[in-house]
Amino acid sequence: MQTYDRDIILNKITRALNVILKAIVIVIFIFPFYWMVSTSLKDLTEALQFPPTLIPSSFHWENFTHVFEVVPIAQYFKNSVIVSITVLVLQYLIIVPAAYSLSRHEYRGKKLFFGLVLLGQMIPQQITFLPVYFMFSRMKLLGTLIPLIIPFISNPFGIFMLRQYFMQIPQEVIEAAKLDDASNMKIMFKVMMPMAKPALVTIGLLSFISTWNNYFWPLIMTSSETLRTLPVGVAALKSSETLQMWNIIMAGNVVLVLPILIVYIVASKKIRNSFTYSGIK
Repeated sequence: MQTYDRDIILNKITRALNVILKAIVIVIFIFPFYWMVSTSLKDLTEALQFPPTLIPSSFHWENFTHVFEVVPIAQYFKNSVIVSITVLVLQYLIIVPAAYSLSRHEYRGKKLFFGLVLLGQMIPQQITFLPVYFMFSRMKLLGTLIPLIIPFISNPFGIFMLRQYFMQIPQEVIEAAKLDDASNMKIMFKVMMPMAKPALVTIGLLSFISTWNNYFWPLIMTSSETLRTLPVGVAALKSSETLQMWNIIMAGNVVLVLPILIVYIVASKKIRNSFTYSGIK
């Protein structure tokens, strides 16, 4: 009886510690976002005061209006949307056939091609940007959004992840489709892609976030305000005019982060499913 009671007590303590640790992790991840939103709604005096306040004494929504007045945020936002969506669509057109080929076809050099895909994932942008810059300069494309799109239409991580997902689909499903006289194109789009929907959503979200948050590449490849993206625009808020105006800077960061949070909330269930393959019904 004493052993049974001790087990119950240990079980309750374990559950309590589990809840406490989860709460601590949640606070660690959420608090920076809360602080960003809270600061974006304060006036300048309250944003700089010490000790800081967790809740604004009054909400100053005009901070967001001031962001649009200091820099052309609307133009930056438009460029970010165009670049991110275009890159995402072109990536899907490339990674789906590539992953299908690497997972379901046998041909000479297949392992070499897959190795080159993995190699592409290991090379950082800081190594390749200079020759790419000179290439686009000779082609006279630096005055367009093309240098922000073309280098990213191949996604090595997306090819790798989708290939692994395609390999989990039973061969019998593909053989049954071939017996129905389905072509490779039809099998890829009508059979493989619906079954790999969680992986496709995850790849799309990660690609969107990576392109949306990319600061280094747009900064190097663009010189005109009409071509720069939102991360570069938000960084421009730290100019001499708004150097210590953290409420304005945080308002700009809210504009930058909000679309990503919305997309993640919508796609979060598919992301969890992509890492837990549940078989074929």
